[in-house]
Amino acid sequence: QVQLVESGGGLVQPGGSLRLSCAASGSIFSIYAMAWYRQPPGKERELVAGVTRGGTTNYADSVKGRFTISRDNAKNTVSLQMNSLEPEDTAVYYCNADIIAYTNTRRHYWGVGTQVTVSA
Repeated sequence: QVQLVESGGGLVQPGGSLRLSCAASGSIFSIYAMAWYRQPPGKERELVAGVTRGGTTNYADSVKGRFTISRDNAKNTVSLQMNSLEPEDTAVYYCNADIIAYTNTRRHYWGVGTQVTVSA
């Protein structure tokens, strides 16, 4: 059994910062790419940022220069530092990881999501 658990969401004023964290646990043999997605109200889920096991990152154009993704391979965690937040960043944020379990199965796992609300 593999589980992803997010933390760090909340309410913040425009221009503020939040840090999201996600911890993977369970029968994990190895984790490839990890990523953060978000789903704004009434819209489809979209990729925010991703990071490979080697540390290569990619970002959605809308968050470049404001958000930073990082991971700790030893702890099986991924974080998203969000600065200069805008009301348009309001969404449920989901952690995603490409994991090989000890059962020798490989698939993408999702967390349950954490709400981020940017409002004055």
